[in-house]
Amino acid sequence: MRAMTDISGKAAVVTGGGSGIGMGLAKELARQGASVVIADIILTNAETVAEAIKAAGGKAVAIECDVTDRDSIRRLKDQANAAFGPIQLVFANAGATSFDPLVEMSEDDIEWIVDVNLMGVMRTTRAFLPDMIAAGGGHVCATASMAGLLPGWIPTHAPYSAAKAGIIGLMMNLSLELKEHGIHTTSYCPGGVATGMKVNNAKYRPAKFGGPGEGEVHVSQESTDVAASQPFYTPEAVAPIVLDAVKHNRAFAFDHPEQRVHFRSTYSDVVEACYDATQAWEDEHGMPEANPHGAMLLNPTG
Repeated sequence: MRAMTDISGKAAVVTGGGSGIGMGLAKELARQGASVVIADIILTNAETVAEAIKAAGGKAVAIECDVTDRDSIRRLKDQANAAFGPIQLVFANAGATSFDPLVEMSEDDIEWIVDVNLMGVMRTTRAFLPDMIAAGGGHVCATASMAGLLPGWIPTHAPYSAAKAGIIGLMMNLSLELKEHGIHTTSYCPGGVATGMKVNNAKYRPAKFGGPGEGEVHVSQESTDVAASQPFYTPEAVAPIVLDAVKHNRAFAFDHPEQRVHFRSTYSDVVEACYDATQAWEDEHGMPEANPHGAMLLNPTG
């Protein structure tokens, strides 16, 4: 697999680039020589990051973008191309969080979390792919979460975990779809980064989902205990780790390798145990009867 060994001279777009992980990625991309489009639902945040990059000698432009809005994504693509030409690096990073039990969430709460985290990534990726395909290469890095890779680890996180797991599925399947075009994907699964989302989350909520608002995200004591057991890094500290994964076309980027033990205990071991149970059932009862037409059902000929 050909590695993208140099980011310098590439054009990149970072959604949610006005704060948190997106801010860290934007600054590191610029430090490594990329021209960076910083997209954010709060334009002043994006402008602050862009000005900091330019003051340090980098190239950056700020664009207002709501990833839950199709027209906003189209405008982002047009303005990004006008600023720096075809985009070769897409960092679909915009997101929102929630730690409420599912039964206590409103429809607007759920739809916002799923739309911004999963559909926002899908819209952003889909918008920029045609140009990447035409150019014969590129890279999409989507910010997922350890909550998506370890959905059985952090409590009261169900819609968020579901959306982030969807991102992982999207990126891994797209890697099959796009490899012939020289386009690679990475799912970044942060395991503890000080992003400020606990305080600022409600400010990013679009009006159609009942926002924006004020107030901190309520986190249950059980979830707080899990979080407190992990070190939290700064966005600037984790950004080089993410870009290293991108440059080497790795399927995943992690910032807490010690969390693999939780992958085993809350996911891998659980899945293996269920496979073992199914095998035991088949050993006792025999395999289910197979349809003689098999795979033909997927592609009927008439």
